[in-house]
Formats: sequence, C-alpha cells, structure tokens
Amino acid sequence: MFPSNIGVSGLIIILIITLIIFGPKKLPEIGAAFGKTLSEFKKSANEIMSDGSSSEKSTDGEKKQEKESKNESV
Repeated sequence: MFPSNIGVSGLIIILIITLIIFGPKKLPEIGAAFGKTLSEFKKSANEIMSDGSSSEKSTDGEKKQEKESKNESV
C-alpha cells in the first residue's frame, strides 16, 4: 500500500521523475490540469455534503409531520 507520509524528499523525487517523463514544456500544463481537476473534485464533494445535510433535514421534517398527523387522528 502507498505510504501516506511521503515527505519532502519523496515529493522531489516525484517531481524529477515527472519532469523527465513529460519535459519542462508540458509540466505547467499538467499542473494546471491537475489543479482544475482537484478544485472540481472539492466543489463536487462540498455540493454532495450540503445536499446530504439538507435531505436529512427534510426527512426529519417529514417525520415530524407524520407524528403530528397521527396525533391529530387519535
């Protein structure tokens, strides 16, 4: 499994390997694409989290309405 603590030396090695594979001209393009992808992922994750919390609130409200309607019918 991939270790979660890479460290500075590990990041430098990854950067050097990436530089060798893609070259210095492509590196800024790859960085920009990676940054856009990461920001879109975070945005989607935040939307999902906010949708989940609002749906939980609506189900709580529905449960309260059901209890009130049962109490009224008794």
